[in-house]
Amino acid sequence: MGIDAKPAIAITMGDPAGIGPEIIVKSMARPEILASCRPVIIGDRSVLQRAIDLLAADLRITTIEEMPDRDPAAGELYLKPLSDLAPQDMEYGKPTAAGGDAVFRYITEAARLCLDSEVDAMATAPINKEAMNAAGHHYPGHTELLAELTGTDDFVMMLAGSRLRVTLVTIHEALADVPRLVTFDKVLATIRTTNGDLARYFTPRPRLAVLALNPHCGEGGMFGNEDRDIIQPAVEAARSEGIDATGPLSADTLFHLAVKGDYDAVICMYHDQGLIPLKLLHFDDGVNVTLGLPIIRTSVDHGTAYNLAGKGIASEESMVAAIKMAAEMAVVRQTRKA
Repeated sequence: MGIDAKPAIAITMGDPAGIGPEIIVKSMARPEILASCRPVIIGDRSVLQRAIDLLAADLRITTIEEMPDRDPAAGELYLKPLSDLAPQDMEYGKPTAAGGDAVFRYITEAARLCLDSEVDAMATAPINKEAMNAAGHHYPGHTELLAELTGTDDFVMMLAGSRLRVTLVTIHEALADVPRLVTFDKVLATIRTTNGDLARYFTPRPRLAVLALNPHCGEGGMFGNEDRDIIQPAVEAARSEGIDATGPLSADTLFHLAVKGDYDAVICMYHDQGLIPLKLLHFDDGVNVTLGLPIIRTSVDHGTAYNLAGKGIASEESMVAAIKMAAEMAVVRQTRKA
């Protein structure tokens, strides 16, 4: 991407049985998308055309093999087709192994395009993890697959909106397993990665709040020792490296301060600790960003919503926000290189 060019964004279609194709089509009809980037959809022509027909969208598909060097024309959708699914594998609300395999190929190709600098970033629609696993691709989700594809060890899931950003020390884990997974090394690595990519893409010197695992920071050991013995030393180590991190802080009061603007991100110990407040504020427009990768990847912050698929009523706001954030991050990266 030249300094004055729009960033090219690969958009993966997600589960063909879910709302992904519909929210992509709705997003592509929004003027701000083409104003901010050159999108190319990675997916299936029949599935995409079905979504266009469902929504009666004034859009047409142009199939491509390589990323064009021009903006799409008004109403034109660039599509790189990687599957040709049978009707039974694209039925609304019924995920299949064939669909799961197609999803895996969409993600893999988008990551390759990013690594080869053929596009500047990728934005992903929601997937069904069980379908992907049924196809033989055994990953808990996008994040872990992309970490493997890019050779990344220290990666962090961030959920972001205009009022709140949260990152996670543990991601898709049983709650009973969380205490043993919250280690000094993991907490410190999460702080470092969060600080590094926030400084790279969002704000020069991030102010980070690090949450306690236990209520009231463990009350001096009455409710657990992890906050005193693991999280506090990790915060102190991060501060010794010049990172503006504070904690451990009690989760029941901290989010109020973060939303007021006292912190640029909140580092949470487990999935629901961070995602409940994030989705309370940004249910429609939240964005999932994978930090620590050598590529830019954003995503919607919701699932496949099979109960809405095929009805044309699913909100595209999170998809729009994910595409726009990917484009903004790509512009920041290019500007700093220049």
